[in-house]
Amino acid sequence: MFGVNRFKANRQFLKANHNILRQIITDRQKNMPQPSILKPYTEDEKVIDLPQMRRDVITKHDLYDCINDRRSVRIYSGEYISIDELSYMLWATQGIKCILGDGIGTLRNVPANGAVHSFETYLLITRVEGLQKGVYRYLPLRHSLYFMYPLENIESVIDEATPDQPYIPHFAEKAAILFAWSCIPYRAEYKFDVTAHKNILIDVGHVCQNLYIAGESVNCGTCAIGNYNQQYIDKVLQLDGEEEFVIYLAAVGKKPDEDSSKF
Repeated sequence: MFGVNRFKANRQFLKANHNILRQIITDRQKNMPQPSILKPYTEDEKVIDLPQMRRDVITKHDLYDCINDRRSVRIYSGEYISIDELSYMLWATQGIKCILGDGIGTLRNVPANGAVHSFETYLLITRVEGLQKGVYRYLPLRHSLYFMYPLENIESVIDEATPDQPYIPHFAEKAAILFAWSCIPYRAEYKFDVTAHKNILIDVGHVCQNLYIAGESVNCGTCAIGNYNQQYIDKVLQLDGEEEFVIYLAAVGKKPDEDSSKF
């Protein structure tokens, strides 16, 4: 009985209960100020425009093959990822198609409950052609990167952020890129109040799966990481850990030729 009871609260969290929302007056219904759909940034030389998405960056065009071959890949070739490939993967995971109304939401290449996208995309880049090792943030409204700061010891930082990996220890530090999705919960809470949080977790799964499929189509392997050092990675990305914090990571690197890359 003790074992069941200690799981009970989290099991309830997994369930849908639309009746709760019916009984709540949300901040949106109160006409409170709406949170921004994008974190602010300074318009300066730190903004790097990405190449626009081109179909010819894709090397595996068959969707069946991409889905069938998708695996969590923890061994990487050490090759550099091209800036076009990175641009494509960012477009696939958080690219904006249009802004709805006066900024109430966005339509993107991934679905989100109520068109509320609660995430920011950060990148710890080790090997991307033409980009310095360091920490970046994706700016989806202009399809650009914001260069936060250089980080020469980035491999050790990634390793510190991703401890206790059970299958292949220390694999993430060998990736070309570590994607880090942060969550700004109030973007969803504004519209859905206390019912927002389950949907936030569902939505970030859509984002990561698009990365898996897009990566597979350009010969990149992906491995999602849900076990990470929360306080450490939040500090690396300069997040306050309360109003914004990391919710999911994924290591990405070029796949080696042999099938031993799949675990």
